[in-house]
Amino acid sequence: MATTLSGNLSILSNIDHAGSSDLSTLTDKIAGMIQTWTITNGTGANQADLMWHDQRTLAASTSEDLDLSGPLTDAFGEAASFARVKAIIVASATTNGALIQVGGAAGNQFLNWVADATDIIQVRPGGFMMLVAPDATAYAVTAATGDLLKINNSDAAASATYDIYIIGASA
Repeated sequence: MATTLSGNLSILSNIDHAGSSDLSTLTDKIAGMIQTWTITNGTGANQADLMWHDQRTLAASTSEDLDLSGPLTDAFGEAASFARVKAIIVASATTNGALIQVGGAAGNQFLNWVADATDIIQVRPGGFMMLVAPDATAYAVTAATGDLLKINNSDAAASATYDIYIIGASA
C-alpha cells in the first residue's frame, strides 16, 4: 500500500497573565503559534514518510523498549521502521501520580536525542514532552545497536497510561 504523509506539527498558545494595581489592570498575553513545522512527504529536510502512534499502559514498576527499527506497525498495518526520527511526543494520560520516564534503555539505546545513554525525561501526570528535529539529519536510528526507546512507569503501586506519537523517515 502506498501512503503519503503531510501536515503541520505546532505549538499553539493562548495564555493570559493578568495583574492589577491601584489604578490599572495589566495583561501579558501570549497567543498564537509559538512554533510550527510544516511536513511534506519524503525523507529530507522538513519531510517525513513514517508515522506511528499508540496509547499504551504499563503495569506498576514496569517498562518497555520500543524498537524503532523493528516490529512497530502503522495504522495501515505497514512496518514503521525508522531510519531517522523527526518528532516524538509522549503524553501522560494518567492522573495517579505515576511518572512516565522516557529514555535510558539498558542496551541498544536510541540515544542521540539526549546527551548520555542513562538520560531520561520525566513526564509528569497530565504532562507531555515534544521533541522535533525537522532537518535532514534528524535523530538517526541504527538497527540492532541504537534503536530502543525505553518507556518506564515509575510508580510502584499503580499502572500508567501514555500516548506516544513518532514521526520520521525511512531513509
